[in-house]
Amino acid sequence: MFKKDGLIAHYNKDDETTQSLSAHLEEVSEKAGEFASKIGLKEHGELIGLLHDIGKASDEFSKYIKSATGLVDSDEDDYMDVNKMKGKVDHSSAGAQFIYQNIPQKEKNEFLLVAEALSLCIASHHSGMVDCISPDGEDSYSRRMKKAEIKTHIVEVIEKLDDKKREHIINRLKSEGFSLNLISRFKELRADNDSKETLAFKRGLLVRFLFSCLIDADRLNTADFEAPETAKLRNNSSYNDWPVLINRFEKNLTDFEPEGINIVRNDISQACYDFFNRPNGLYQLTVPTGGGKTLASLRFALHHANKHGLERIIYVLPYTTIIDQNADVIRKFIETETDKGRIVLEHHSNLLPKNETARQKILSENWDAPIVLTTNVQVLEALFGSGTRGARRMHQLAKAVIIFDEIQNLPIKCVHMFNMAVNFLVNNCGSTVVLCTATQPLLDKIERRALTITTQQQMVSNAKELFNDLKRVNVYDKTITGGWSEEEIVELAGKQIAKTGSVLIVVNTKAAAKKLYQQCKQSLGVDTFHLSTNMCPAHRMYILNKVKELLPKSPVVCVSTQLIEAGVDISFGSVIRFLAGFDSIMQAAGRCNRNNEMQSLGEVIIVNPKEENLDKLPDIKIAKEKSERVLREFKDYPELFDNDLLSLKAVELYYKYYFYQRKDQMCYPVDRKSKLRLDDDLFNLLSLNGRSVKEFRRTNKGNLPEIPLKQAFMTAAKSFKAIESNTRGVVVPYGKEGKELIGKLCSEFKTDQLYKYLRYAQRYSVNVFSDRLNKMIDNGIIYEVQPETEVYYLDTCYYSDEFGLSENPANDMDFLMSD
Repeated sequence: MFKKDGLIAHYNKDDETTQSLSAHLEEVSEKAGEFASKIGLKEHGELIGLLHDIGKASDEFSKYIKSATGLVDSDEDDYMDVNKMKGKVDHSSAGAQFIYQNIPQKEKNEFLLVAEALSLCIASHHSGMVDCISPDGEDSYSRRMKKAEIKTHIVEVIEKLDDKKREHIINRLKSEGFSLNLISRFKELRADNDSKETLAFKRGLLVRFLFSCLIDADRLNTADFEAPETAKLRNNSSYNDWPVLINRFEKNLTDFEPEGINIVRNDISQACYDFFNRPNGLYQLTVPTGGGKTLASLRFALHHANKHGLERIIYVLPYTTIIDQNADVIRKFIETETDKGRIVLEHHSNLLPKNETARQKILSENWDAPIVLTTNVQVLEALFGSGTRGARRMHQLAKAVIIFDEIQNLPIKCVHMFNMAVNFLVNNCGSTVVLCTATQPLLDKIERRALTITTQQQMVSNAKELFNDLKRVNVYDKTITGGWSEEEIVELAGKQIAKTGSVLIVVNTKAAAKKLYQQCKQSLGVDTFHLSTNMCPAHRMYILNKVKELLPKSPVVCVSTQLIEAGVDISFGSVIRFLAGFDSIMQAAGRCNRNNEMQSLGEVIIVNPKEENLDKLPDIKIAKEKSERVLREFKDYPELFDNDLLSLKAVELYYKYYFYQRKDQMCYPVDRKSKLRLDDDLFNLLSLNGRSVKEFRRTNKGNLPEIPLKQAFMTAAKSFKAIESNTRGVVVPYGKEGKELIGKLCSEFKTDQLYKYLRYAQRYSVNVFSDRLNKMIDNGIIYEVQPETEVYYLDTCYYSDEFGLSENPANDMDFLMSD
C-alpha cells in the first residue's frame, strides 16, 4: 500500500511484535465494508476503513510510536518526548482531509454532503462524532478540514502511498457513481410525513451508522492483533443457520400441554407464527401479562429472520432481571452443550469505561451473536451516546429483528429520538421492530414525530378478547386521604397472607423497599424476601427462585422495587402496589395468579403511602398523578372502562393524560443547569441545530454555514443520559461464584481468559452512579481488578445477602437487623 515498508500501526508489548500500517488499513477496510454492505454502502465502508489511520504514515507519528514503545532509544536522533507529545500527534485528520479535497463538487450541496459524511467518520474515530456547528456558532467541521498541513501531514502521507494505490483511491473518490450511491441513500431517508427536522435527524443517523462500521472494524482489528487468542472467541458473524435453531425451538415447544391458560398462550404463539411472512417493518404485539409473549415473539423472530435473511435477533428489555430470566428460557429452547454460550449473548451493564484504553477495547462487546439480550439503556447509547464504545454496536441493529419488550418503560425524554430511530432502522436498515407489552404507550398518537401504526401492523388482532380471556385478578383502589402508614401496610400484608397465602409488595424506591422489608420480617413471622437493583442479577435470580420454590405451598412476603414488574415469571396470591403509573400497576398485577392457578381471582390492592419522597423521580411522580386522575374517573364512570380497571381503555386514557402533560419533554430538552449550559433540546442539536446556526450567522454577517450537515453531534452525545447510563458496572462478591470470579479477574493476565470472565461477570455486577462510585473508590470500598482495566470490584464486607451493595459494612447491617 505504501512505497516503503516499516510503517507501524500498533505495537504488541507482550510479544514485542508490530502491526504494519498497510495490514491494519486493508483489514479494517475489508471489515468496515462488510458491515456497511448491510445498507448497500460497502464501497464507502471500505474507503473510510482504508483511510482512517493514514495519518500514521507521517514521520512525526512514526517517531512517536517508536519512542513510546521503546523501538528507538532516548539518545537516538528520532527519539521523541512521548509524555510531552501525548495527544498532540494528529493522525485522524489526514484521511478526512483527503476525502474532503477529492470528492468532486459538481452539484455543490449533494456532493458536499458525501464529502462531509465520510470525512466526519474519520475525523471522529477516536473522540466520538464531533460537532459540525458547535453551540458557540463555530463551524468546527470546516476548521478541521482546513487544519494546516504541517499539523495533519496530508501531503506527506499521500506522497508515501504506492502510486497505483493512490490513483485507485482518487479514482474511486472522483467516481460519480461512488458519490451518487451515497446520495441516493440520503434521498431514500425522506418519508412522506418528514419535516426538515426529521429528515436532518435521520441524515445524522446514517452518518453515525457509517461511523459505527468504521469504529467496530478498527477496534476488532486492533484487539485481535494485540490479543490473537481473543480472536478465537469471536463468532465473527458465523452462526448456526436459522433452520437449525427453528427446529430446536419447535421441538421444545411441543412439550407444552395445551390445557388451561396454555390454550390462550398457544393461540398467541400461533398468531405470531402466522405473522412471520410479513415484510420487514414495524409491528406491535399487545398481549396481557402472563400471555407468553417471550416465546411467542421469539417464534415470530426466528421464522421471520430466516424468511428475510436477517442476521440477528435483539431483545431489548428494561431491567437486567428480565435479561437473566429470558436468557435462561431461550437457552433451554435453542442451545445445546456443543454451542452453549455462542448463541445467546447477555449484555447487562457497563463494566468498562466509555473512554477505553487499548486493553479495554480488546474486552469490549459488540453484540456478535445471533440472539442478543440487552437493555433499553444499551440500545439508546448505541444510537445516541457519547464516545465510541456504544456507537460501535449501532451497525448490529441493521438487518435484525429488534424486539422492544415492555416498551412502556421507554424514557419519556427519548420518545421523539426513539421514533425517528425506529423509522430509520425499519425503512433504511432492513430491520423489523416489534413493540411488545401489555400496556402499549401511544407512540403513534403523540402530536409530533409519531410512529405510523395501523391495524395491519398488530400481530394479535383480538387484544381486547385476550385481556378478557386472561383476566386473573381484581384490582381494588384503596388509596385514602393522607395515605397509609408503614404499620398499616404491614398489617394489610398480614391480612392478605392469611387470605391468599402470599403477597408481593411493590414500592417506588429502594429506601422504601428496604424499610418495609425490615418491618414485615420483624412483624409477620413468615418467610420474607427483599429485591432491588442494589443486588446483582445472579443474587436476584437466586431470591426469585427461592420464592418460587416456596410458592404456593408456604406463606411468603416479597418486598421489591419495580424491577419485578416487567416480565418476571412469578405468581403470588395477592399484590400490594404503591400508587404509581397505570402501566406499572398493570404490570404488578401480572405477578398475581399469573398462571390462573387459584380457585378464585387474585387480589391487587393499590395503596398510597403516607411518607414518600419522589422529588428525584419525576417520571414516577407525574405518572402517579395521572393514575390518581384515572382512578377518580373510574369511581365516577366505571362503565367507560368496561367496569374493569385493567381494561385497555384505562391504559389508553392514562397514556393520553400522561403524554399530554409531558409532550414538551419528548424531544430531550436541556437547560442552563445541564452540562451544555444552554437552552436547547437534543433533537434540535441532532437535526437542524437551529440555535447554533443562528449563532453562526450572528458572528458571520448573517451568512449561513456552507456545510450541509450542521448537527452538534458531540455536544448532544455528551448530554445524553438514558435512565441508568451515567453508571458503571461493579463486580460484586455475591456467593462463592462471585468471590471466585473477582479472584480470577484480579489474577488473570491472559486477555482471552479475561474476556471470558468479563462476559460471565455481567451476572455478578451492580450498576453504580458515577458520583457514588468515585466516593466508594476514595473510601476504599471499591477497587480496580488490575491496573489500566478500569474494571472494578466491591470489597466483600460491603455486600449484604439481604440488601446487596452498600456503603456500610454488611456485618453492621446484619447486626442492626438482629435487634
